[in-house]
Amino acid sequence: MSEEIARLEEQERRLVLDHFDHDDAWRLGSLLSELARERGAAVTITVRRGAQRLFHRALPGTSADNDAWLDRKCRVVERYAESSYLVGARFRAKGRTFEDSSRLDPDRYAAHGGAFPVTVRGTGVVGAVAVSGLAQGDDHALVVEALERFLAEG
Repeated sequence: MSEEIARLEEQERRLVLDHFDHDDAWRLGSLLSELARERGAAVTITVRRGAQRLFHRALPGTSADNDAWLDRKCRVVERYAESSYLVGARFRAKGRTFEDSSRLDPDRYAAHGGAFPVTVRGTGVVGAVAVSGLAQGDDHALVVEALERFLAEG
């Protein structure tokens, strides 16, 4: 489990943006949408800065349940300033579940993979990018891949 946590922590150290504005949110969300469509993935996507939703897209095959999952996962990123997958992995590494041990309402918070902090160099976490619709590891991997491509494209 510590190898998984180290890998997730490394992703967060590496996937840091130089800036993040409304246009960046649109580009990142659109990139995620393209990746999902290429794979035939039924996901809902959100990109947020603070409390403001700057991008939202629900692909065919999704439902309002995906929106609720996005909200719950993004609240974990807002509270912990780390990916929802990393937060959940830390609880699992201690032999506990987030739902039983965090003392947070599971109807409002979900430490399941798919929400990743939007971090700006020199500023810190300014928002979240999230996907819901796949298995949690796949949700997380899709977001990480999109952030890697986004950074590579400049």
